[in-house]
Amino acid sequence: MPEPTSTSRSLDGKTAVVTGASRGIGRATAIRLADEGAAVAINYRANAEAAESLAASLTARGVRAVAIQADVSDPARSAELMDRAADALGGVDILVSNAGVEYFGSLEEITPDDFDRVFGTNTRGQLFAVQHAVRHMGSGGRILLMSSVSAHKSVFRHAVYAASKAAVEAMALNLAPELAQRGITINAIAPGGTESDMSAEVGHHYSHPEVPLEPEVRAKAMCAMGRFARPEEIAAAIAFLVSDGASYITGRTIPVDGGFF
Repeated sequence: MPEPTSTSRSLDGKTAVVTGASRGIGRATAIRLADEGAAVAINYRANAEAAESLAASLTARGVRAVAIQADVSDPARSAELMDRAADALGGVDILVSNAGVEYFGSLEEITPDDFDRVFGTNTRGQLFAVQHAVRHMGSGGRILLMSSVSAHKSVFRHAVYAASKAAVEAMALNLAPELAQRGITINAIAPGGTESDMSAEVGHHYSHPEVPLEPEVRAKAMCAMGRFARPEEIAAAIAFLVSDGASYITGRTIPVDGGFF
């Protein structure tokens, strides 16, 4: 067996679907998987310009990449996404289910529509993305779901979002033995504070409402590393978990949180 070289890539010949890939962690993940040799389907819900631009930049580098619009909160659209990705790339070996929505609201403010919107994308959307991706996967398939440190951290007015992410961790744990029979692993990651458009919009909510903190101070108060993650750092963990090197890891939720406390 030849010795690996410095140019070897962990995902050569693989095909991947990344949901919510037009920005933030999803975008960084699509780029990282492409760097590791995978062909990539870049899913987006609304930002066509960003998704198409990313696909074009990857294609210019010699990567097989395609942008596909689908709102994964609708299981029918999720099915179409996986079918189109399989047709365009020749199969689906990897699913990174990244698409999600944030929500903060007090108990009195939460409406059934709020609940349905958050769980529709964060929980139902991930479940049916898995269901439809698996139709195209064979042995060696890899699935990565997106949880959050919020599933294990009490934050004011965050019950709906946190519950939606806790459910994702339960899905990974309980789907693992079923999918293992097909040679497929499924895991989740739980990022901590990460530099992104979403964190810029809602990050201030993570502070106690009576003790507002500037972002830099909040980061130092929240994690051992004393800073927010870069999306590329989250993507690096994802790339490992969907590689052959993680073949004996399944049903687990891996915190990637800089020592969150």
